[in-house]
Amino acid sequence: MTDLATATAATPATILVVDDDPEVAQLVTDALESRGLRVVHVASGAELKEKLGEGFEPDLVLLDLMLPDADGLVLCADLNDRSDIPIIIVSGTSRRRDSILGFKLGADDFLAKPFHVDELEARVETVLRRSAARRAEGQARTEGALAFSDTRGIAPRPAPVHVGQLTIDDSRRQITFGERVVDLTPTEYRLLSILAGRLGEVLSRQELSSLVWGYQDASIGRSIDVHVHRLRTKLAIPDDQGPQIVSVRGFGYKMSEVPEGES
Repeated sequence: MTDLATATAATPATILVVDDDPEVAQLVTDALESRGLRVVHVASGAELKEKLGEGFEPDLVLLDLMLPDADGLVLCADLNDRSDIPIIIVSGTSRRRDSILGFKLGADDFLAKPFHVDELEARVETVLRRSAARRAEGQARTEGALAFSDTRGIAPRPAPVHVGQLTIDDSRRQITFGERVVDLTPTEYRLLSILAGRLGEVLSRQELSSLVWGYQDASIGRSIDVHVHRLRTKLAIPDDQGPQIVSVRGFGYKMSEVPEGES
């Protein structure tokens, strides 16, 4: 495996480990620091909030669910609402549904304890690369807008995308259905924008994961299902009013302006 720090960025990425087990925390710290990463450890939800309150912004959070003073799933949701910092849940919980809830609440990956160090390193590398690709894409878009501004005197404002009563306004980063504003996470916003921008086109889970996160991986593709479920719930569009996110069995998804049954 290549050095994680050089594989993802010119400067070492910072990993925040949230785990109350000192042995696990030390194992993770030793493994990741040996790969050139910087590791910061906190042992409770209170320490996590204090650290973030000081303005600390890690490149990745490794989050245990079973903390002494906080529900890890609640912390996951709070982190996701706070920023785009990627999250890998690392937990020994025996409740299978916790992994599903973790994805629904914004986690990028889930690693069950006990784990092999090689698997931990591989998953960290995958998520860091995906995050770096997202940042690069955002920077390229910003630089493109600034270049346009330099030549024309004003930055372009993208026109809102309308699909039936659904409106995606990129200039305001806002989604509305009719008069109702729909509150989405950054990941949900990107996924909806991609589906709406390629209206009627069937996109595989792998294509969607690559377009949403900038990196293709089998486990990421499976998490697309979770994000689509969340989108459908938040949009709450009646079947007879469209548009709908339609499942294409065994392949992926498409957005249909005209309501239709699932294929």
